[in-house]
Amino acid sequence: MQLIILTGMSGSGKSTAMKVLEDIGFYCIDNLPPLLIPKFVDICEQTGGSLNKVAVAIDIRTGDMFSEVYTTLKNLHKEKRDELKVIYTEASNEILLRRYKETRRKHPLLDKCSSLEDAIRLEREQLQPLQALSDYYIETTRLSTAQLGAEIREIFLENQTDSMLVKVMSFGYKYGVSTEADLVFDVRCLPNPYYLPELKTHTGCESCVRDYVMKFEQSQELMRKLTELLDFLLPLYIAEGKSQLVVAFGCTGGKHRSVTFAELVGDAVREKGYRVHKLHRDIAK
Repeated sequence: MQLIILTGMSGSGKSTAMKVLEDIGFYCIDNLPPLLIPKFVDICEQTGGSLNKVAVAIDIRTGDMFSEVYTTLKNLHKEKRDELKVIYTEASNEILLRRYKETRRKHPLLDKCSSLEDAIRLEREQLQPLQALSDYYIETTRLSTAQLGAEIREIFLENQTDSMLVKVMSFGYKYGVSTEADLVFDVRCLPNPYYLPELKTHTGCESCVRDYVMKFEQSQELMRKLTELLDFLLPLYIAEGKSQLVVAFGCTGGKHRSVTFAELVGDAVREKGYRVHKLHRDIAK
């Protein structure tokens, strides 16, 4: 089991870090009372591996219960030394003040203090023991959201390509252009198997249609250019922190040419180590 405890100063990027952890496959729980963490870990271990990647965010929002967090984590660290990792996020007082003023959110300790500055100072004092327990200390003062996400992925992913799901789909223009696609490629410029009686009732999932579409030089050249383009673009999207990219291919009916390219491009992307999901929206219409 891989267990992450995420803690740190309010406004230092914990919410962003949790979103990234969720995107890369962690089951995430926010603001769990410290005394419930060991019980929750026991429940996860009893699931037989279905919850083998878990991230729990804890911070000063738990109020008086937060006083138990240091002892809880210290004991848990002894029991789960190999499985448990603690991330502590931090930012300067100036940046935290600016972020609170920009978002207009209320600091969890503001009711106990006379000003936002005092609330931040008090929180820092109370969190100091947790900083000493942390395995990873991340200073977010000068990090963008994308940079923080990249750092989290760098720590917890063996392969950076696992951080993004590439959804490759086909569709028919006669049924409307895909509205969820990030990249749309129109392959109606290629020879159409629909007009061949022996291929009309088949689809691009079958070798007879695929072989016909790809026997033409223009189809082969398009395939080469598409794979080169995606080889260039995908690492850039990952660096930007994108968790899903939808690549769509459209032809007239969504059964032959678009399906062929969605299948072949999906296979090529998967061979590069990316997670791929294929969808043929209009193949049965």
